[in-house]
Amino acid sequence: MSLVNTFPDALAAHGANDARSLLQSELVAHRDLLLKLAGKYIWWFSAEESMDFPERIIAQVMNIGVLSDVCLLVDSLGEDRLIVVLQRAEAGQFSARSWHYWHYRLGLARAGNVPPLPIRHIPEAL
Repeated sequence: MSLVNTFPDALAAHGANDARSLLQSELVAHRDLLLKLAGKYIWWFSAEESMDFPERIIAQVMNIGVLSDVCLLVDSLGEDRLIVVLQRAEAGQFSARSWHYWHYRLGLARAGNVPPLPIRHIPEAL
C-alpha cells in the first residue's frame, strides 16, 4: 500500500471549509451506498438527514460496522477517503480499539505510535 495519498493532499491544499465541501462533492457519487449505510448505522437521524454529514456515516461504519459493510465501504470509497475521515474525526466518533485498528490498517501509524484519540475542548467560563 502506498502512503502517497493524492486525495488527502488535494484537501490539504484547500482551507477547512473548502476541504469539507470537496469531500462532500466527492461523496455524491456514492449517495446510494451512504444512504443504505446511514439507515443501518445512524439511528438518531433519518438516512436523508444523515447525508448532510457524510463523514459521520463513514466514521460510524468504520467504528461499529460489520465486516461486509466495512469491506463495501473500503472498496467503494477507497482508502484515501477513509484516511481523510480518520484525520478529521471528532471526539467520540471512534472507540480506542477502532482508532488503533484504522491507523494500523491504513498505514498511518506504526506499532505503539498511534496518535491520541480526538478530545473535545470546552472553553472555560469567564
